[in-house]
Amino acid sequence: MIRPDDLEHCREAIRHGSLSFHAASKLLPAKVRDPALALYAFCRLADDEVDEGAYQAGAVFRLQERLDAAYAGRPRNAPEDRAFAAIVADFEMPRALPEALLEGLAWDAAERRYDTLSGVRDYSARVAGAVGAMMCVLMRVRDPHALARACDLGVAMQLTNIARDVGEDARMGRIYLPLDWLRDAGIDPANFVRDPLPTPEVSRIVKRLLAEADRLYLRSEAGINLLPMQARTGIWAARLIYAGIGRSVRSHGYDSISMRARTSSAQKAGWLMQSCARAMGSAISPKSPVIYARPLEEVAFLVDAASHGHRTEGRPMTVLNMLAELRARDAGIGTGGHMT
Repeated sequence: MIRPDDLEHCREAIRHGSLSFHAASKLLPAKVRDPALALYAFCRLADDEVDEGAYQAGAVFRLQERLDAAYAGRPRNAPEDRAFAAIVADFEMPRALPEALLEGLAWDAAERRYDTLSGVRDYSARVAGAVGAMMCVLMRVRDPHALARACDLGVAMQLTNIARDVGEDARMGRIYLPLDWLRDAGIDPANFVRDPLPTPEVSRIVKRLLAEADRLYLRSEAGINLLPMQARTGIWAARLIYAGIGRSVRSHGYDSISMRARTSSAQKAGWLMQSCARAMGSAISPKSPVIYARPLEEVAFLVDAASHGHRTEGRPMTVLNMLAELRARDAGIGTGGHMT
């Protein structure tokens, strides 16, 4: 069980670090909300260490060590680590899921860029789809169809984040937009990160990315009906709040360079009310055939790992390979620069 003081620490971390999830989590039953807060606190800590640290590769190595310790039942003496170790033990969390998240963070540390939308979905599967799969595990849901739709929701949320943060990322030298979309629009990535401008071409790319997110939001809805009834309202809230961020980007003419899309407390309250109505309606709605849609190719390994409780073999690049590549680069052996 999660220690009460550790849980309170995690709750405060999410209250200040993830307003959207904190709002949605209020509608989850306590038996799901408490481990979910602990999970998100550990994921937020991991993301912040890699995103904000001066030595990103070192942060990834330390996170791998912390993951090893948690799964060995000897977590680091920190609230997030102790709470995460409790989740691992209580829910038999397949290790492939947090390792997928770690792999995505390693890609960030390597400043990886993505040639195609599939590559962006590969990244989104790791940093967000894996969290969706872990949330299902916390609800004791291992149905592969529900897991596939949870991964749809996670990827949609990450695509929304990417669309919102185009300017902020570019000013940090990062690009998460598909490079082939930029090339087709006549945009040179090197020039773009030096001087990101809200041109019509960039706005069309942001619009296109949000259209893909919307497609996945719609697919995800069919899976919510397979979740425990008490948890549906909270997941509907997360779906509506994050999609609302995309609508805010649209209201600014798809300009996510000169401004950052935000949602108000009043808007969040409205989406929370809508989520209650959607959840109640799901109790009498027939099962949608969309539930049986094949999982995205990029998330199939997550669905398999969560439904069967093991690491999927044959993935194109394992966490260990990625860490070895980072070590080689830091030692001056690798090629350096941006990976594509």
